[in-house]
Order: sequence, then structure tokens, then C-alpha cells
Amino acid sequence: MLTNVNESVSFADMKRHQIARKRQNLFESLPATSEILRGTLLERTIRSHANGCTKCASGEGHPLWVLTVSYSRGHTRQISLRNEQVPEVRRWLHNYQNLKEAIEAICELNQELLRADRDASKARSKRHD
Repeated sequence: MLTNVNESVSFADMKRHQIARKRQNLFESLPATSEILRGTLLERTIRSHANGCTKCASGEGHPLWVLTVSYSRGHTRQISLRNEQVPEVRRWLHNYQNLKEAIEAICELNQELLRADRDASKARSKRHD
């Protein structure tokens, strides 16, 4: 019986090490937090920006990029973007999604670490009984 307890502690320590390594790898792959942006990038067409515009009058309109950010209580902010800003905004939005997913994964791994610690503690207490 004592051998099985030692094996489970060893297995728990190995599992804890693997989880910690996964967590560290996720941490090291995080994007720079200064280059994140929450929101949605939309392409809109404005068809009535000024009287006498032939493009608007024909229905063709003018394409426009807009960053839309939603806040609590239904408040939304829209920011018009220049075409040259769009690639950077896309990258920042992508970084935000990656950071958000990585944070969730790290939280899950931390829960696994807590369970592994609890299991190792139980195994140690059984060994002392």
C-alpha cells in the first residue's frame, strides 16, 4: 500500500509540473498588452454625407471603416478609421482575442494546479496515517 501512495504523489508532482509548464508556455506566448483593442471592426457605406455628391446620389456611397466598442448599460462608441489604420486595428483586435483566450486557459490550468495540490496533499496525509 505504501508503494501506491508514493507512486500517486510522484504522479501528482509530475502532473503538477506538466500543468505549470503549459501555463508558463501560454504566458510566454502572450502578445504585448500595449497592443490590444476590444471591439468590432465594421465596414460601412455612407450614402448621404453631403448634398450634391454624385456618388451618394447614385447610391454608390463611400466605404468607411468603423471600430465599434460596446460598454455596459447599452452604451456604444464608434470610431471612424482611416484606411491605413485598419491593418493595425485588425492586429490589435486579434491580439485582444488571443490574450483573452490565453487568460481563460491560464485560469483553467491554475484550477488544475489547485486540484493537483489538493490530491498530492491527500496522498501525503494517507502516507502518514
